[in-house]
Amino acid sequence: MLEMKLSQLDRKADWAAAGVKLPGYDVQAMIKETKENPVWLHFGAGNIFRGFIAVLQQRLLEKGLAKSGIVASDTFDYSLLDMIYKPFDNLTLLVGLKPDGNTEKTIVASVADNIKADISDEAEMARMKAVFTNPSLQMVSFTITEKGYALKGLNGEFSPLAKADMEAGPAKARHAMSFVTAMLWERFKAGAYPIAVVSMDNCSHNGEKLKASVLDVAHAWAANGFVTADFVAYVEDETRVSFPWSMIDKITPRPAQVVEDMLLEAGIADMKPIITPKNTFIAPFVNAEIPQYLVVEDRFPNGRPALEEAGVFLTDRDTVNNTERMKVTTCLNPLHTALAVYGCLLGYDLIAKEMNDPQLKGLIENIGYKEGMPVVVDPKILSPMDFIHEVIDVRLPNPFVPDTPQRIATDTSQKVGIRFGETMKSYVASDKLDVTSLTYIPLALAGWLRYLLAVDDNGEAFTCSSDPMLETLQSYLKDVKLGDAASADGKLKPILSNEVLFGLNLYEAGLGEKIEGMFKELIAGPGAVRATLKKYVG
Repeated sequence: MLEMKLSQLDRKADWAAAGVKLPGYDVQAMIKETKENPVWLHFGAGNIFRGFIAVLQQRLLEKGLAKSGIVASDTFDYSLLDMIYKPFDNLTLLVGLKPDGNTEKTIVASVADNIKADISDEAEMARMKAVFTNPSLQMVSFTITEKGYALKGLNGEFSPLAKADMEAGPAKARHAMSFVTAMLWERFKAGAYPIAVVSMDNCSHNGEKLKASVLDVAHAWAANGFVTADFVAYVEDETRVSFPWSMIDKITPRPAQVVEDMLLEAGIADMKPIITPKNTFIAPFVNAEIPQYLVVEDRFPNGRPALEEAGVFLTDRDTVNNTERMKVTTCLNPLHTALAVYGCLLGYDLIAKEMNDPQLKGLIENIGYKEGMPVVVDPKILSPMDFIHEVIDVRLPNPFVPDTPQRIATDTSQKVGIRFGETMKSYVASDKLDVTSLTYIPLALAGWLRYLLAVDDNGEAFTCSSDPMLETLQSYLKDVKLGDAASADGKLKPILSNEVLFGLNLYEAGLGEKIEGMFKELIAGPGAVRATLKKYVG
């Protein structure tokens, strides 16, 4: 077999021989239709978009339920588009990883174009405004990670970047939230056309967070004379600009060497991953697990693609909220974070390997089944018990999903308030449950604080994953020494009492001292992490 390149879609027999499914629609016609009548623009051009969201539109195109594709953009790493989208004609090779080692390979072609969200690039801005001001545009979606929505720091004050954008106005918007607000201003001026602005990020109340940040910017610009009061009213009116809530779930790890090798052996060329100048590690292929869930509030004032025909649950806000709470606060995300921080401390390089560790598996079973399930609200469209069983028994142990604790540990400061804080708050609010009875969630939080010391259980230094609050958090712990429990006295209080971080003051909740005690056990010396896990988990 001769080598094939991703853009050579005409080599149907060779792709079939390689076990790759080709798009079942006229790609060029789709590109033309999208240019004339764009329907969907997406910010955040990484793997969850390429390996999940773009596939939804591909399914609709193949069923004849859509004519246009998606316009992809990125608010952070513009070079991503230059290095992974443009050279491969916006195509992605999706490799679905089954627990038995088999794969499903598909070329995803539903991305019609890519545009940089760079306010300083006049040519790109002309193209972006043309999309945003087209009456046909129905939705703008996002996978920019939770920190992408944040305008404020842990101190509750606007960041320097957010302040600068608010003072400079739409023409100089740099923050992702400022940028989308600037584009909504363009749409308003063009005719105040309706649109849905949809966060598909893995965080609680994502639509609420997105709307709050957009309105913060809009109000500041109105106060500074950059936009009109009518524009603010437009953004506030959900019959014209809606911010649907959603829940998304699919594990899309970094591209794995074993998958790259398999593709090259099948005769598929140019699959080598690249690292962008902003340190995004990405490849022309996406390797991902097969299970996936997307639940979206059905609030689209300008219409929408027939997403329910692509496997999306379209429902009301309460159901989205309950489904998201089920996943993010109980059945998956807190388990992932616990595995991440302890996996780094114990030297693991794969989540799946951690699932063979009796203490780590026991830890997440107790967090999920024992401490989380009593406060789960059944969303009805998915069974919480079935979901968590699939997570613990099928998804996390899948040896062919090359996901790492180091990847999951990224941005943990942005996650602990939701992944653990919401359950703790539910215990505090309950007249039947005692928050001080919690053991395994406090142990997970103590493990995260131990992780911040950047020293593993053997006493060897390691590099913590990126986190916008890493430097601040580590500064509180700079005098804590492994082997000296007393060195931790008083050091954790600024962290554990921070309501912005956890959603509540953990001392007032009755858990601060418990976490301090566990932390001291974890720093008793080399081997203390394992010994502490054995003490509490067995």
